[in-house]
Amino acid sequence: MTDKPSREEAEEAVRTLLRYAGEDPMREGLLETPKRVVKSYDEFYKGYTEDPHEYLSRTFEEVSGYDEMVVLRDIPFESHCEHHMAPIIGKAHVGYLPKDKVVGISKLARVVETYAKRLQVQEKMTAEIADCIQDILEPYGVGVVIQATHECMSTRGVHKHGVSMVTSRMAGAFRKDEKTRREFLAVVGPIESLRG
Repeated sequence: MTDKPSREEAEEAVRTLLRYAGEDPMREGLLETPKRVVKSYDEFYKGYTEDPHEYLSRTFEEVSGYDEMVVLRDIPFESHCEHHMAPIIGKAHVGYLPKDKVVGISKLARVVETYAKRLQVQEKMTAEIADCIQDILEPYGVGVVIQATHECMSTRGVHKHGVSMVTSRMAGAFRKDEKTRREFLAVVGPIESLRG
């Protein structure tokens, strides 16, 4: 990874992009835009400063013998496409079949959030979430389904609105056992429109 530029350098880069777009960065309405854009980057890409593995490090083994699937559905996320830096808006569904430990459900949402808050390709993000859960919790299996709309497709290029992309990653029992996979997909439910 390259050295991170200073905030001042980042703000100057925004001024350059404004000039490239044909604007005057010294126009009254744009004077604070570089600061605002850089501040928004701190939020958009905060996943680079977080370790998703840490969220899964605190587990609970006292679960009264619970040995069925744990599924967290409809986790909303916002990300950005690494090709055009355009928004990706979607929902993630995450499930795992615990072996001997579980994790607080908010931690699953935090894992999704951390990977989403990086420049992404949806396929890679889906795999990263599943692999992280599989590596740290070591469950019998993991399933992740992500559905998202990509602004790089609706606001530029082919200009196709209302299109969503669905990706999935199955590991362990979710991949090897068709019954387990079907149960997970049934719990996730039908993929619905992200509009509205």
